[in-house]
Amino acid sequence: MATSETKAHDGHEVKGPATYLVEAVVAISVMLLGCVVIYGSRELGAGWTSDGPGSGYFPFYIGLIMTIAGAGILFQALFSRKGRNTTVFVDGEQIKRVLSVLVPAGIYVFAVEFIGLYVASFIYIILFMVILGKFSWLKSLIAAFCVNALFFLMFEVWFKVPLYKGEYDLLSSLGY
Repeated sequence: MATSETKAHDGHEVKGPATYLVEAVVAISVMLLGCVVIYGSRELGAGWTSDGPGSGYFPFYIGLIMTIAGAGILFQALFSRKGRNTTVFVDGEQIKRVLSVLVPAGIYVFAVEFIGLYVASFIYIILFMVILGKFSWLKSLIAAFCVNALFFLMFEVWFKVPLYKGEYDLLSSLGY
């Protein structure tokens, strides 16, 4: 993959992938996703039936729009009149900041499967506030408890819509 070098505000060289390459990869990904949606919607029935549109009618056109938009972005990234944008897309420090949010979020999503939405959210909020927000443990505990208590009351008690408790259902003692 081609890399680019630019000068940072403080004058040192910054290395990383060129912006046009990242745009091209994202465009190809959008096009592939659009093609998957088109294929799936055709399996569902993307045509018009005697009683209206088939179940795949609207997804088909959404997939078509995604594919066309991806092709446009790809063309623009590679063949723009202004030339390719060769500036660095993201440097090492920026990617560290993104990953400091993305990795814990991925772990949270994985944890929801096992310990449920409420317990995983409680832990996630506490750790996120303490580690990234530099809040005290006490403030983080209070905030995490209040947020989860509010959501529990709103969904489980008032709306009677149970949220996922996880494979181990650590809140089973609450009777919900």
